[in-house]
Amino acid sequence: MGLVTVFTLGGTISARGGTATRMTGTEVLAGLGLADTTGTADTAGAAIPASGTASTGSPASGTPAGAASTASGTASAAIPASGTASTGSPASSTPAGTASPASGTAGGPDVRLRDFRRLPSSSLSFDDLAALADEVRRTVAEGSGVVVVQGTDTLEETAFLLDLLCPTSEPVVVTGAMRRPDLPGADGPANLAAAIAAAADPACRDLGVLVVFADEIHAARHVRKTHTTSVATFASPGAGPLGSVVEGEPRILLRPAVPLAPCPLRLDPEVRVALVTLSLGDRGELLDGLENRFDGLVLAAFGAGHVPTRLVEPLERLAARIPVVLASRTGAGHTLTHTYRGPGSEHDVLSRGLIPAGPLDPAKARLLLHALLSSGATGPAGYDRPRITAAFTHLTGTGLA
Repeated sequence: MGLVTVFTLGGTISARGGTATRMTGTEVLAGLGLADTTGTADTAGAAIPASGTASTGSPASGTPAGAASTASGTASAAIPASGTASTGSPASSTPAGTASPASGTAGGPDVRLRDFRRLPSSSLSFDDLAALADEVRRTVAEGSGVVVVQGTDTLEETAFLLDLLCPTSEPVVVTGAMRRPDLPGADGPANLAAAIAAAADPACRDLGVLVVFADEIHAARHVRKTHTTSVATFASPGAGPLGSVVEGEPRILLRPAVPLAPCPLRLDPEVRVALVTLSLGDRGELLDGLENRFDGLVLAAFGAGHVPTRLVEPLERLAARIPVVLASRTGAGHTLTHTYRGPGSEHDVLSRGLIPAGPLDPAKARLLLHALLSSGATGPAGYDRPRITAAFTHLTGTGLA
């Protein structure tokens, strides 16, 4: 079944008790009854104590859950062949750096732990994700599948960024939980077991980065969090899941038509891309002076890409200075290009230099623009508009970047 490396970043799956501290990665895996065969987990992150500031701590073998660790090494464990969660010692009784004995059968993948961060996903930074992408690239180069475990608030953005930054044939899966581990019906163990099963399965190769949640397998480019509390919060509007995990076995029904990025991109944490959402009666105050503070803008416009007529000229001036991508705030569907042609229509603003986001929602369009600018999409006018346009057009299946 091969090797799967699990990167734990924190999130609800590790938020026992709902406090600012987070369980260690070893404690999270203990919920599946995994056996530690090498002794220590590789830790590379810091937790947020109750004060809200990051702290450093001692090696995982002697560090309480929620404190940062500096121990090196890897933890390797066997997961039951079925891929489903098994009962074992409760995570609350498992000391940091120690995994519970496996209670399932042999034959599943070996699991290697990287206790990477212990943060709520709302506190993850571009520096964190750039470092994660570096580690994921090195890991898949070794032939390992990857599972990233984090909070759900920004899970879809992490998955999309990894898809841009880590082109690979190996399965890379992102998952998490909607219910804390100390609450009835906690979904973390089942999600993690399904994610490990997907990351270990050759059928999940060449699909791009995946999100596995509630036994559904989603493509990072399509998936969105759609509900504040439902354990089935992740969906792919307009596309649907690529497949599902049935009795611990991934079953793939659909495959993306094109890779998300035809060439590797990079992430410069210093690049700044704004996201502005239009609303009824908007006078455009948030656009004032934006070109002096940001390197690019994604505009979450009305409907299929419409703006108030009074904002057309300010947007045209902005687009002459920085790339402005036109997305829809609706949450599903493509940005149009020529169905409507009046003032403020998609045809009007695109003719004035804005770039259509195609099928991407505003948050993902922002990340693609950020990665393109980080990767040198510049030109004589300050940015390479044809290259940026081609990258977004590529995702519609009608052009190549």
